[in-house]
Amino acid sequence: MESKDLHVIEHMEELRSRIIKTLIGFVAFFIMSFIFVQDIYNLLIKDLEGKLAVLGPSEILWVYMIIAGVCAIAATIPLAAYQLWRFVAPALKPEERRVTFRFIPGLFILFITGISFGYFVLFPIVLGFLTSLSAGQFEMMFTAEKYFRFMINLILPFGILFEMPLVVMFLTRLGIINPAVLKKSRKISYFVLVIISILITPPDIISDILVIVPLLVLYEVSVQLSNMVYRKRLMKDESALSVT
Repeated sequence: MESKDLHVIEHMEELRSRIIKTLIGFVAFFIMSFIFVQDIYNLLIKDLEGKLAVLGPSEILWVYMIIAGVCAIAATIPLAAYQLWRFVAPALKPEERRVTFRFIPGLFILFITGISFGYFVLFPIVLGFLTSLSAGQFEMMFTAEKYFRFMINLILPFGILFEMPLVVMFLTRLGIINPAVLKKSRKISYFVLVIISILITPPDIISDILVIVPLLVLYEVSVQLSNMVYRKRLMKDESALSVT
């Protein structure tokens, strides 16, 4: 009993160490991002007509911090994935370690892809739709805080949702889920994704479709990738049994 408790404590210490390293990495990336935050800010507003208004000095700081924070999150994803991989690696077979290690760069690439889709495709459409509602009726003025809060709330979920295929592959490789579970829960998953799409887009059918379709495609891609990984896993298990 004491040896089991000691083993659990060692695992908790290891997890604590991995979390601390990830947090240190996030702080370092945040500081680096904050150094160049004005350049990033100018890049994000280069297509915006006029300048954004601020209601006080603290709002400028908030905008810079949120921009630096998102950049730091993006940069920390590979580090966090690596620390997670190091934590679970002792429980994996050598081949599983090599395969799952290859997922780490993909997490960063998919996050950036999701952010890019939200920023370059969805954000201009949604912003254009909302500004068109006020044409000739209201005096439109954007504050920096409202503008960037709206932007981050719209595009950040896509960075997370675009991780779906790789996360599914990883969990399938570890045997936590399988294609049958994903297919069985397809209707529920579709419903959840549609609800998410409706909540983060304005109330028009075009914006809803622009979000719903990619998310459903991502889910189906995840199912197919899970199926591929699962079949390979079964084949390797069968070949290992035949050898023994």
